[in-house]
Amino acid sequence: MNETILILDSDPIMRAALRDALQPEGYLVITASDLGAAVDRLNEVEPDLLIIRPYINSMSGHLAADYLRTKDPGLPVLVVAGLMDDDRVNVQNSIRHFHAFPKSFERDELLAEVKTVLEHEAGA
Repeated sequence: MNETILILDSDPIMRAALRDALQPEGYLVITASDLGAAVDRLNEVEPDLLIIRPYINSMSGHLAADYLRTKDPGLPVLVVAGLMDDDRVNVQNSIRHFHAFPKSFERDELLAEVKTVLEHEAGA
């Protein structure tokens, strides 16, 4: 597996938990704690997936993802968020290249969702 995943999350514990779940499965995982760091990472690599929270510092995750897509158009995004009801998940998933995944979740659920998103985006 050679997919690269960029994790943009201001919470160092969440970044580490996501990285620790994904790296053993063969994903190349790079992390960023804010939008500026994420832009720097995009200058270094072309990720296959961006995992982001609904809010990064005081910015909407959608706005941050949209900005990052100006640097990497079509970058698939997986929004990982707590307190998402089915309607909100469906709305997020209806936006092209955006996918929503509610937390809390088990490691295997995260891995299955990441695999599904990457396969879906590869076929898009």
